[in-house]
Amino acid sequence: MASPYWLKFLINKTFSQRFFYSKLTHYPVIGKLVDYLLFDGDDILILPRDKVIPINASLSQPESLMAPSKIVEHFIRQANTRWLMDFCICRDSTQCKDYPIDLGCLFLGDAAKNINPKFGREVTVEVALEHVQKCREAGLVHLIGRNKLDMVWLNVGPGERLMTICNCCPCCCLWKVLPDITPEIGDKVTRMPGITVRVTDECIGCGACTKDVCFVNAIKLEDKRAVINQAACRGCGRCVDVCPKEAIEVVIDDENFVSESIRRLENVVDVT
Repeated sequence: MASPYWLKFLINKTFSQRFFYSKLTHYPVIGKLVDYLLFDGDDILILPRDKVIPINASLSQPESLMAPSKIVEHFIRQANTRWLMDFCICRDSTQCKDYPIDLGCLFLGDAAKNINPKFGREVTVEVALEHVQKCREAGLVHLIGRNKLDMVWLNVGPGERLMTICNCCPCCCLWKVLPDITPEIGDKVTRMPGITVRVTDECIGCGACTKDVCFVNAIKLEDKRAVINQAACRGCGRCVDVCPKEAIEVVIDDENFVSESIRRLENVVDVT
């Protein structure tokens, strides 16, 4: 049975307390319980925006590289069900003023058929592709993978039949809790394989990249130079977008980064 619509209002009311609840997971018993109930089996990739990844001519086959958005498009085309939410629960809860609230999550797979119809609607491949394109044009970043939390609050399943495609802003995203939540949970939300973000010698230490840009607080100034905490960085590339000197870049360490990401996600979710 799908979740009742009133649950949306409960989430709206409690969403601002997510940082407090996240800190509680550092108590071992609470952390293990929350992990099991809400995040067990999760694997979520954060995809950098296409425009922050230049084709690297030093790679052996640069023409074979595809943009990260091709991962999203691949699963949209493969899925037997595509369910589009009428709203983003995160931005709706904070009444976001900077990014569209109506550009909601896209859910793929059999389990999506059972989502409460008051939350959204089933759509065609074409509508889904148009939706994710609008999200990218609005400056949103895709998160894609298996997220048990969505299975729980939407009251659908099984989890291996529900893929989440979130379209996230830096100000309201649920995953801003990553610096506060226990690493056992946080490590389930990762950057794409084969992707690294680095600061070049062009950095002048202006600090533009440190001002409400990185949603996991992975970049800061040290000795008048931007420094990235690689362990915390999820590779979204927002810092690349805002740097006035183009001194930050996304580096491709593996030219098969798209196919490797697809293979990894197919191991945890079947949308066909």
